[in-house]
Amino acid sequence: IKLPKMKPITANIHREIVGKVKSITLSLSKTGKFYASILVDDGTEAPALVHTVNTVTGIDLGLTHFAIESNGKKTANPKFVIRAEKNLRRKQRQLSRKKKGSANRAKARLIVAKCHEKTANARADFQHKLSRTLVDENQAVIVETLKS
Repeated sequence: IKLPKMKPITANIHREIVGKVKSITLSLSKTGKFYASILVDDGTEAPALVHTVNTVTGIDLGLTHFAIESNGKKTANPKFVIRAEKNLRRKQRQLSRKKKGSANRAKARLIVAKCHEKTANARADFQHKLSRTLVDENQAVIVETLKS
C-alpha cells in the first residue's frame, strides 16, 4: 500500500481492490500490528430492500447458555473463553512479578496484550458467525433489552 508522505507498506491484502479508493484508515493495535481499512467505490448500486417477513425469532442472552432462541434452540457458551481467561490470568501473574521499567516487563506486557487481542478476536469471530447464521435463517430477529 502506498500512502502520501510515507514509504510503501507491505500488506497482506485479503481481497482484490476493485474500484476507486476513497479513503484509507490506518490503526495500530496494542501489540504493534497495523491495520488498514480501505473504503472503495465500485460503482454498483445498493440492492433494493426486501420488506417481506417470513420467519421471526427472538433471542434471550443468558448466563448458562450464550443465547436461547424462541424456538428452543440453545447456543452454548464458547469453550475457548474459559481457556483464554485461564491463560490470561497466568500471563498477568507473570507480568506482575516483573520489575517496573525492565525490558522483561515490556516483553511480558506485549505477551499480555497479545493474549487480550487473541481473546477479543475469537469472541468477535464467534459472535459474527452466530449473528450471520441467525440472519441467514430468519428475516427478523428480536433481541431483549435489559434496563438497569
